[in-house]
Amino acid sequence: MNSRISEAIERHNKGYNCAQAVACTYCDLAGFDEDCVFCMTEGFGAGMGGMEATCGALSGAVTLAGLKNSGGMDCSPRTKGGTYKISKEMTKRFREACGALSCRELKGVDTGCPLHSCEECIKDAARIVEDLLFSETE
Repeated sequence: MNSRISEAIERHNKGYNCAQAVACTYCDLAGFDEDCVFCMTEGFGAGMGGMEATCGALSGAVTLAGLKNSGGMDCSPRTKGGTYKISKEMTKRFREACGALSCRELKGVDTGCPLHSCEECIKDAARIVEDLLFSETE
């Protein structure tokens, strides 16, 4: 697969939040419509709770893990463990790359010292998505 990282950044520059930028860039590879995924991830922007919690870029990546890996309601008991494992690995890699998981910490709201820009968070989340979910996709 050709990298789509620049497409994720372009979406963010057009006004998509960080979660939407990541999830919408790859949703077609998981068989989902961009408009639906855009709506689904709208509440994850600016870190859940308005910079209080998990970075939107990571939330978008984890959303893609579920979209790609889940077998749906009838298969949930069989697929959710695998989705949790992928999500855990995504979280681990994101923390290693960015230095934190929460938007508040990443933006340095309390310290005045940002750890990572939104653009860098999106790039890192997109790299993780490409590596863990779509590395074997055309």
